Amino acid sequence: MAMSFSQLGGITGAPVPTDSGNIVAGESSKTTVKAWNSPATSLRCAVRTSAGDADRISPSPPVSPVMRGDLSVACQAFNTTAEEIVEKGKYINGGGAQDKKKGVPVYVMMPLDSVNMGNGLSRRKAMNASLHALKSAGVEGIMMDVWWGLVERDGPGVYNWGGYQELLEMAKKFGLKVQAVMSFHQCGGNVGDSCTIPLPKWVVEEMEKDPDLAYTDQWGRRNYEYLSLGCDTLPVLKGRSPVQCYSDYMRAFKEKFNHLLGDTIVEIQVGMGPAGELRYPSYPEQNGTWRFPGIGAFQCYDKYMISSLKAAAEGIGKPEWGNTGPTDAGNYNNWPEDTNFFRKEGGGWDGDYGEFFLSWYSQLLLDHGERILMSAKSIFENTGVKISVKVAGIHWHYGTRSHAPELTAGYYNTRFRDGYLPIAQMFARHGAVFNFTCIEMRDHEQPQDAQCAPEKLVRQVALATREAQVPLAGENALPRYDDYAHDQILNAASLNLDDDSGAEEMCAFTYLRMNPDLFQPDNWRRFVSFVKKMKEGKDTNKCWEQVDREAEHFVHVTQPLVQEAAVALMH
Repeated sequence: MAMSFSQLGGITGAPVPTDSGNIVAGESSKTTVKAWNSPATSLRCAVRTSAGDADRISPSPPVSPVMRGDLSVACQAFNTTAEEIVEKGKYINGGGAQDKKKGVPVYVMMPLDSVNMGNGLSRRKAMNASLHALKSAGVEGIMMDVWWGLVERDGPGVYNWGGYQELLEMAKKFGLKVQAVMSFHQCGGNVGDSCTIPLPKWVVEEMEKDPDLAYTDQWGRRNYEYLSLGCDTLPVLKGRSPVQCYSDYMRAFKEKFNHLLGDTIVEIQVGMGPAGELRYPSYPEQNGTWRFPGIGAFQCYDKYMISSLKAAAEGIGKPEWGNTGPTDAGNYNNWPEDTNFFRKEGGGWDGDYGEFFLSWYSQLLLDHGERILMSAKSIFENTGVKISVKVAGIHWHYGTRSHAPELTAGYYNTRFRDGYLPIAQMFARHGAVFNFTCIEMRDHEQPQDAQCAPEKLVRQVALATREAQVPLAGENALPRYDDYAHDQILNAASLNLDDDSGAEEMCAFTYLRMNPDLFQPDNWRRFVSFVKKMKEGKDTNKCWEQVDREAEHFVHVTQPLVQEAAVALMH
């Protein structure tokens, strides 16, 4: 019995699809997305192919299948030593250490439940096999969520790093770098959340005692994904403020893993809101509250934020503006023209009150980010790690004047105002990386009746980070395994703006996510080729056809590794 490299998909316990042309892209609440049909490609040197229109896609992160536990047999196929894999990985890397002056290193997001509710490492053998495979493909490293709700679950200041220690040591063994996400939000309730990890139980208890610790909309609906920024500095969590809790958590992480910082752990991404993003929970999909492409709703009605609003209104001599947020901004699933506040002609967003409210609302988000960044910078200073923050790619209704979904999320970005430059400038003050999503999307793939424009949005963000002199990193918002999406990522990562070929590229790209589909034979081949192209950089003299041949050869020469291990399984 011999196992081919194409059987890697089996390590996650899921059957490998036989029809490799149909790749499921993702799904949103109450919306079924058809399978992606990867366009036929005929790669030529320095030529990109085109493709027909793709199906409508939800903008939210994709559903990531939870890797199941029946993996042990196939995982033993990777019983080669880490040193052998690292050595063989040099082939696809193009030699030894990567030239840091060119190319974009690729990281891969780990499953959300890589560490289980018992604080142990999930599916140990599968993880080991998967990291083997990723390293062999030339991947720079992995991104992992370090959940507040797991580590500090048992009580304030009681930290259980459990499976994270084992996973980090495993990454070190294979020579993989790690982007560690300080995940201060709940997992569960949004598309892409394949498991449920609530906030620490003692935090939830405090929120139950004082529901105003949760973000609240104008109808009184509470959102428990993340603590309201209105109480950032108040001692509402058993004598500590939320920012103090976040700081203590990051400090404990540093003390526990100080020996890995700057070597294995190269980046700390600091969570600042729902889904780990710097934003308000304006488009929650739990219980069908919001559906793509609705405009969302403002989240400023807890007593702490209303108190801040009142103070701001009184400060400019308009106390009547401080009683509530906009009352004519519609509901979660309206479109801009359905509302008086967001409509293009005479909308409240473009008046004096709108300017006051949106300035206050967006500034609170900036202040929230600044407080946490100041703390993170002081804690991780001189450790050799980068600090990064993730910003959501809210591309729907981007073509309208008001950009309503961005406004409700806290980004004061309209046709007449750049809302991303202030964010980039804030990051610049603290030397943070600007991490942005929806890098894989093209405008024409999205519903044009909702005036979606992800490419234009990515360009605006790239220009803002260039002006602020902040490094830009990217992620894909939905799982895509086709060359057409890979080409879009390659193009976006090159940051060629205004035909300025001398511009720097993205500093990193994180691929969403390690799951059974990634190891499906055709997907894996395309992924290996994609990683190689990203690492070659935009100034490479190689043509992509040559890179594809090298990737094909790499997949072929690694078959003996798997076959040798498979034979061993028979004894």
